[in-house]
Amino acid sequence: MSIKGKLYVVGVGPGHHDHMTFRAKQVIDESQVIIGYDTYVTLVEDLIAGKEVHRYPMTQEVDRANQAIDLAEMGQVVSLVSSGDPGIYGMIGLIYEILAEKGWDQKNGIYVECVPGVSSLNSCAALVGSPLMTDFAVVSMSDLLVPWDIIVKRVEAAAMGDYVTVIYNPASKKRVHQLRDTKEIFLKHRKPSTPVAIVKGAYRGSQQVVMTTLDRMLDHQDMLGMITTVIVGNSSTYNYKGMMINPRGYTSKYELVKQHTIE
Repeated sequence: MSIKGKLYVVGVGPGHHDHMTFRAKQVIDESQVIIGYDTYVTLVEDLIAGKEVHRYPMTQEVDRANQAIDLAEMGQVVSLVSSGDPGIYGMIGLIYEILAEKGWDQKNGIYVECVPGVSSLNSCAALVGSPLMTDFAVVSMSDLLVPWDIIVKRVEAAAMGDYVTVIYNPASKKRVHQLRDTKEIFLKHRKPSTPVAIVKGAYRGSQQVVMTTLDRMLDHQDMLGMITTVIVGNSSTYNYKGMMINPRGYTSKYELVKQHTIE
């Protein structure tokens, strides 16, 4: 009888240990093997001393997913680490795709657990106020795996629907037109003065936060990259002393500031 291995797909959040879940630290401690993109492994380096570690460069997601599954099938306890949440543009989807092709059975196969983490949409929103109080959409500008024409349709739908919109992967060295095109789409449906937050490296040593407007969104090219998240407000979002506030709608039902009388 073969030993049943375990595969944890772990979200380590923004990277700062204060923002990792207890469960994430627990399964990393339990694991014999740690696998991940080099930058993500470095985020938990002080938690993995003495473990077998496999670091990968970017764009080798399929290789690291297969290695993680293979080692778990050999009876090992493996953590495949990823920043943010592995279920939001992360590795858990690829893991399940591969397992499905292999005919994996949840009851009799290796144990697989997705350990959620704080995603960029959570961490960046927390730094800039309360932009996600009403319905919002999330879209990635990366067209490596998704055709650009499909991304455009999603951006147009978010703009037309007046969704607060979180933009992942806004730009890279090779991708320069995507955010520009996205800005033009939003300007068809939003005021130029619509609040926009640009957050780079949330909760890391390199953290930078800029509050700007839709028409000035591209004035901060030096901040745009793969560890940057952009939040575009909707028609109700406003800027209060450098914070984005998106009203939940309480003012239509309640008196927000109670008037006290002195007797």
